[in-house]
Amino acid sequence: MRVWIDITAPAHVLVFRPLIGLLRERGDEVEVTARDYAQTVQLLELHGVEADVLGHHGGRSRFGKARSLSSRLRALRRWARGRQFDVGVAHGSHELTMTAKRLGIPSATTFDYEFAWLQHQLGCRAATRVVVPEAIPPQRLERYGVGPEKLRRYPGLKEEYYLSDFEPDPSALSPWQIDPGRTLVVVRTPPDVSLYHRRSNPLFPQVLDQLGHDESVHAIVVPRTSEQRDYVRRLALPSLLVPDRAVDGQSLIALADLVVSAGGTMNREAVALGVPVYTTYGGRLGGVDEMLIREGRLIPLSDPRALDLHKREGERGRVRRDPADMLELLLGGLERGQ
Repeated sequence: MRVWIDITAPAHVLVFRPLIGLLRERGDEVEVTARDYAQTVQLLELHGVEADVLGHHGGRSRFGKARSLSSRLRALRRWARGRQFDVGVAHGSHELTMTAKRLGIPSATTFDYEFAWLQHQLGCRAATRVVVPEAIPPQRLERYGVGPEKLRRYPGLKEEYYLSDFEPDPSALSPWQIDPGRTLVVVRTPPDVSLYHRRSNPLFPQVLDQLGHDESVHAIVVPRTSEQRDYVRRLALPSLLVPDRAVDGQSLIALADLVVSAGGTMNREAVALGVPVYTTYGGRLGGVDEMLIREGRLIPLSDPRALDLHKREGERGRVRRDPADMLELLLGGLERGQ
């Protein structure tokens, strides 16, 4: 098959890395497009994934997002037309599914947060197949035109699939002088530019202040954007460490004693790697987070003083799943003409 993959956010690089390898191992041709957003391009380079970079994030405003969407759709159509793709696949990229539908290419999209309303209204309706975790109730997807004929579901977390072969790289900590006697915390900033996270999150600055003044802690803050990086650095808090560029976030998580994240992917990566994790997410919880909280694998944080800042002993409950199963759900029987 000739397969087109579109990558629009940093987390998606990790999702598709093993799938691209499996496709190429079995003799399929894979071409990748990407959007210039946050550390996406840097992570593509870090993981050796070649991609044609088309378009960029539209920023915070709805007008900017709409203008960026229109421009990128035109660029993707020009790029994909005539390349004779058999199938397209993306993680929440409505630009791919919309372009693929217009060009007559079957497409699959996957995601694990069901309340990104506009993204899913566009992307799910255009997609041929929609693949989500079993933790998301199917009735929540009906509003996006996803019925039984289109829906496929998988057990567990997507992170358990793409991290199945992962082992941490100790050199990920080499940019800093880490005192092994201190508690190592990895902190992820909020998704400030996402339409579904409009509400302010006053808890997150409180977390930074609490950790930044604690001399028993090293807190590595992994920002999403250069603006967030500059903001954290301006705080000049002695216990906060901020990377200069994209980092091996999965190794940082695996080597940490705990994780505090205002987003989704890093929360679930910590769960998949058996690392204690707190969420400060301020938006509506999706089915996956609801499940993890019920099971005690994700801890909602409402007061920074409640953080258990102790050294961790070993991993707990790591689950590894076969990424070939995910690939089959996405693309099995989907290619053009079948």
